[in-house]
Amino acid sequence: MRDAVAPEPLPLWPFTGREDELRLVRRSSAGARRGLVVTGPPGRGKTRLVTEAVRGTDCARIAGIPQAHRMPFAAFAPLLPESVTLHRAVRLLSGVRTLLVDDAHLLDDSSAALVHQLAVRSDTRLLIVVTDGAPVPAAVSRLWTGELLPRLPLGPLPREETVRLVTVGAGRAPEPLTVNRLHRLADGDLRLLRELLGALRGHEDLTPVPGTDEWAWRGPVPLTPAVREHTAHLLTRTDPGERETLDRLAFAEPLPVELDGPTGPEHPMNPAGRPAGPAPLDLAALERLEDDGLVHVDGRGAVRLAHPLHGPVLRAAAGGLRARRLARAPEEYGPALDAEAAALTALIGQADVRTVPAPVGDWLVAEGVPVPAGYAALRARYARLRGEVREAAAWAREGLCTTASARSGPAEAEAEAEAEAEAEAEVEVGAGAAAEARAELALAEAQSPALASVRHPAHAPHDPYDAVRLGAPERAAGRLTGVFAAHADALTHADGPALDRAAGELERRGFLLFSAEAYAQAAAAHRDPGAARTARTRAVALARRCQGARTPALAALALGELTARQRQIVTLAATGLSNRQIAERLTLSIRTVGNHLYSAYTRLGASDRTALPRLTDPRPTGPRPAEFQEKQPA
Repeated sequence: MRDAVAPEPLPLWPFTGREDELRLVRRSSAGARRGLVVTGPPGRGKTRLVTEAVRGTDCARIAGIPQAHRMPFAAFAPLLPESVTLHRAVRLLSGVRTLLVDDAHLLDDSSAALVHQLAVRSDTRLLIVVTDGAPVPAAVSRLWTGELLPRLPLGPLPREETVRLVTVGAGRAPEPLTVNRLHRLADGDLRLLRELLGALRGHEDLTPVPGTDEWAWRGPVPLTPAVREHTAHLLTRTDPGERETLDRLAFAEPLPVELDGPTGPEHPMNPAGRPAGPAPLDLAALERLEDDGLVHVDGRGAVRLAHPLHGPVLRAAAGGLRARRLARAPEEYGPALDAEAAALTALIGQADVRTVPAPVGDWLVAEGVPVPAGYAALRARYARLRGEVREAAAWAREGLCTTASARSGPAEAEAEAEAEAEAEAEVEVGAGAAAEARAELALAEAQSPALASVRHPAHAPHDPYDAVRLGAPERAAGRLTGVFAAHADALTHADGPALDRAAGELERRGFLLFSAEAYAQAAAAHRDPGAARTARTRAVALARRCQGARTPALAALALGELTARQRQIVTLAATGLSNRQIAERLTLSIRTVGNHLYSAYTRLGASDRTALPRLTDPRPTGPRPAEFQEKQPA
């Protein structure tokens, strides 16, 4: 077991991803509203949310104190005299406009009763923070169960906001598969995420990604104090059957449940001394683990560990001999990957990419185990269809690295993978998993300006749906079905409401980039200015979830957000004119031109003028295989 070194301090994280919740909390403490209770698991950001909500206002603040249940009004000690009755305490606090009560689940009984009375009898507005899963005083829980105050359950931070946090002060950003891994492991706990990032700084398992300014993390999870705290209840299980079941799942989940099979870990061995097949799980131990919330059994009878952090920690904690006995040989992952590939292919055929049923592939990549190039190419294709263009490129690189390793051996694999990634991005003629992975890398990078090291030739669209995305639906007439045909028909007739409906259906099916493009087209088609603004807002929100994707439809959307003068200056700058030349042509000062360009960069998501030709060029950026030519009606 390898312990983590002491985490390096990270810069203060910005407040992000909670704008809607922030508005709700602020509204709850304004007007005639009486307040709000914010609940959620530990580390979810509850305290940060309410702190931001009351920043700059006249707000008193108290907090529950551990081990102070027998001290009357312990939490209110900063606001009340030493000896006070409940009635007098209510009167003394009646002049407090807003009271923030943090860790209300830790309040002593007297303080809990005082908070309840303030909610019932005073004009004080209350912001209450309660941690899920902890015992809560009855007087506090009755605040929302008795409908005195509304409750706001705080969900996990969206993945795209996690990306923003993990890149703060990092210099080089983590690549998408690393971000996914961190997001899964933290499972919404921002304190755990922060500690993992601190432990990874300077970690030996971090490697630069060829052709990018990103880093990748492969290998075991560092056992930081926060990781140990989160998994203490797991590592201290003493029942041999339970620990064996947990370890087997850690090395080979998911495993099937055989309800009529043996109830112990014994299983037959093959002549080589390895298990002849998956042994039946210990049902008695499994039931106990399920009761304690440590495992989950899905509707198909497959068992998984309940938390994404549990598997990596159990694997890291296993001794060498135990790990050798339980770990699968590389070839044994083939059937699981084949099953995942079949499931992904079926979902593409059904035009529904909302889910990603592929945990084995995620696990293997996280642990640094090479995955077949064909599987990686399919994952890249699936991610691209979901609008995750940077993730698509990352999966394609995984496939190319596997191919390079098989062809050149470990010593030359890294150099050859880098050469592959930086090569001219063209689709090779002929079949083969390496060609598929290389094509997917080109297609993903063609839509991601952040990966600008690769040059992309312009090609005519190969897929009829590409014609729709490029604004030429007449080229796809009669060649599409389902929601893709509906999109084409709506665009042909410049029907804004119909484009909105097509965009909504594309979003529902998981095609976020296609949905953003359809909403952008709807914004241009709507005659009603309000409907156009709504469509544009929705398009921008979806585009932000597509990992920096830039396509002609989104470029038009971005330019539409600029002022008339900004569009004029950006268009001239994209042709290669300098600030001085633009100023002379438009009779403006050079400083004014520079200010307009700076504002435009912010709105367009560009770092400098080198990205402007790509954002303003309406030509297609690359070929795509025919994804949707043979769809059944959706």
